Amino acid sequence: MTESVEAKTETADSVPGGYAAARLRLLQEESRSGPPRRAALAELTDQWLAALLAGGAETAGLTQGVALVAVGGYGRGELSPRSDLDVLLLHDGSADASAIAALADHVWYPVWDMGLALDHSVRTPDQARKTAGEDLKAQLGLLDARHIAGDAALSAGLRTAVLADWRAQAPKRLPELRELGQDRARRHGELQFLLEPDLKEARGGLRDATALRAIAASWLADAPREGLAEARRRLLDVRDALHLTTGRATDRLALQEQDQVAAELGLLDADTLLRQVYESARTMSYASDVTWREVERVLRARSARPRLRGLLGGRGRGGSGGADAAGERSPLAEGVVEQDGEVVLARAARPERDPVLPLRAAAAAAQAGLPLSLHAVRRLAAAAQPLPVPWPPEAREQLVTLLGAGESTVGVWEALEAEGLITRLLPDWERVRCRPQRNAVHRWTVDRHLVETAVRASALSRRVGRPDLLLVAALLHDIGKGWPGDHSVAGETIARDVASRIGFDRADVAVLATLVRHHLLLVETATRRDLDDPATVRSVAEAVGSTATLELLHALTEADALATGPAAWSAWRGSLVADLVKRVTAVLAGESAADSSAPQQTTAEQERLAIEAWRTGGPVLALHARSEALPPGEAAGIRTGGAASGAPDAAVAEGHGAESGAESIGVELLIAVADQPGVLPAAAGVLALHRLTVRAADLRAIELPGELAGELAGELSGAGAPDSRRPALEPGPGVLLLSWRVAAEYGSLPQAARLRKDLLRALDGSLDIAARLAEREAAYRKYPRRRGVHAPPPRVTVASGSSQLATVIEVRAQDAPGLLHRIGRALEDAGVTVRSAHVSTLGANAVDAFYVTDASGAPLQPMRAAQVAKEVERALSA
Repeated sequence: MTESVEAKTETADSVPGGYAAARLRLLQEESRSGPPRRAALAELTDQWLAALLAGGAETAGLTQGVALVAVGGYGRGELSPRSDLDVLLLHDGSADASAIAALADHVWYPVWDMGLALDHSVRTPDQARKTAGEDLKAQLGLLDARHIAGDAALSAGLRTAVLADWRAQAPKRLPELRELGQDRARRHGELQFLLEPDLKEARGGLRDATALRAIAASWLADAPREGLAEARRRLLDVRDALHLTTGRATDRLALQEQDQVAAELGLLDADTLLRQVYESARTMSYASDVTWREVERVLRARSARPRLRGLLGGRGRGGSGGADAAGERSPLAEGVVEQDGEVVLARAARPERDPVLPLRAAAAAAQAGLPLSLHAVRRLAAAAQPLPVPWPPEAREQLVTLLGAGESTVGVWEALEAEGLITRLLPDWERVRCRPQRNAVHRWTVDRHLVETAVRASALSRRVGRPDLLLVAALLHDIGKGWPGDHSVAGETIARDVASRIGFDRADVAVLATLVRHHLLLVETATRRDLDDPATVRSVAEAVGSTATLELLHALTEADALATGPAAWSAWRGSLVADLVKRVTAVLAGESAADSSAPQQTTAEQERLAIEAWRTGGPVLALHARSEALPPGEAAGIRTGGAASGAPDAAVAEGHGAESGAESIGVELLIAVADQPGVLPAAAGVLALHRLTVRAADLRAIELPGELAGELAGELSGAGAPDSRRPALEPGPGVLLLSWRVAAEYGSLPQAARLRKDLLRALDGSLDIAARLAEREAAYRKYPRRRGVHAPPPRVTVASGSSQLATVIEVRAQDAPGLLHRIGRALEDAGVTVRSAHVSTLGANAVDAFYVTDASGAPLQPMRAAQVAKEVERALSA
């Protein structure tokens, strides 16, 4: 205790007036605040109560066997200006009850006369332990018991016994403690998002800090220490200032008091105050989540141990139980595994050499619906190197996959943010982090609103052709709120910079900038303007520019409103926006020309493969490295594989990529095969069986010139009997060319010759792909935790008016092994012919378009087209 406090307490021995004056001087002393003032106030109060106990004991003739014990916040030495005094008068039971009662009155009445709130009790150690065993809140208070005055051995004995009881009862009491916390969160909300938060009771508040101390005292688990003490100190400082400015014992930081509290703490304004409170609450909430997860793991292991010993026949730690005790490790992605309900890094993972690993691990965790382990996140934060600019394509895809995982994105995002990884990946995030929104309509801070918008957008991903742009726009649409002026205008500039940095091309950057700039356009126009005025619709059409952008903007508008709060979206608002979108679509359709795209040209290599396929009667394969700088089929100079066919002189070359400055983002697989039923599902099924992830695909028919076909036919007839595998073709035969961009899910790519062999078996029916895929899916079902994402259902529609030569069937679904095979089979079963197909995988979303015709080669009639779409959707939903 400092000299100044000693001087203040000289007159505070037993006279209430002396204590009151010293207390007032201490609270008015501007040079002292925070932990020093709280500790000094507790010490001042200790001396006063000690003097009261000594005087009462002398009057009652009690020379031993009594002690005064501080519990709860007072026991921790955390007295705020208007805090209750939690005090226990402890006695050994040897004194007369009337003497103990007189002593209690001697101590309690001066406290009440001072107008201080007092939470008091009088008990023996056995009575205190019994009460603690029956009342969890009483037990929590006793865990912080601190001796004030009297018989120190009596106080020490109680504290030792209470701690021993707590550790023995922890497996039973900790679940009760967690239930109490969850009930508080339901009643008081989350501190980090409330405009008028309760600093004590809300989730992430001071009660949670007490719970973390109790968990640590149980010796079962401990909270992550980094930043936790500072967060707790800051919340206590805010409560001190709140007590001083209001003169009341309140924990609710009301709007009308926030400016005064900010001034008391020397902060710029109320927003700065709230941001500090939110940051502290976020630290507390994350520490609570991590700690409770560890408690669950320990309790689960303890409950399993007796059963394991029984199964092993009492062999203790030996036998086969060691591996199970360590936890099975199941691969989720390259360098990422699941262990004991968490996502951890594989033993061979090297984050210092793999800058994409943080995003890959986060995407895998979110897609599996599992938390990232604290150790994994901290290792990534400490060792991972910065991503190059622009980001590698895989990094961009992993970000999209993370954002598209739905509700499980939130927890993973919070884990990355807690260790500073988000602001390292997206430096502009710092300006919106924990930023309050002074609008009662908003439920979240700016940063959490952006993540929640992405969550909502993931459920709308089937409505758009570019779900990746939708998800990134959702994440960035309010990024300008960290800057002065119109946040949409500022956000457009930031969005351009961020989109370029993470590797989108110029066209996509322009679309993202438009979406951010105009993310309020539809709802504001629909609810504030006359839609019957042609100028209104025309202005929206001019701002949007294309139907594809309008489609994205419509979904973004709904996701943004749904993430804002229940008051921001309704059926009425939705109908107005839908009406506006319909009118703008009509304007854009009228102003645009008919399909002006030139037919796709066949390269020399593709023509060579087609000729070889027709000549041999079987499929011909070619593998190439694929870089983003080169379009499909233009991979000359970076060839890593060769052609595989049935010809005797065909070679299968395996390489490691060419010397190229462009970054490889996968492998281009070209397949040429004579036109015949079942090619698409067969090829897609073979790739799925070989665990190849399809990032993009294109299928089209090419016709060999009639004179060339005649020459080939002459050559073959002179060589003997035709190959029985080759269909009987007229001059000008058709060959299907399938171009795939694929990546190995695990390990290295399979050999081209093996792919061709399995494709031949699939085409002749000797390889039952559907059965093989079903077996794998059945194996996956043994691990339900890997299916953590509840994806929206698939959506199959007819894109009316998209082509005059064929009917376009659009499929939007959650990407999964064998998805394209199932789509192809469904189209085959529907009796339609696939003229061409355009497949893309954007994050975890598959967006596919199939141009189909009837048996005569004509587009399907509208009713028939709708029926085919329903049949495909039914097949995917089964």
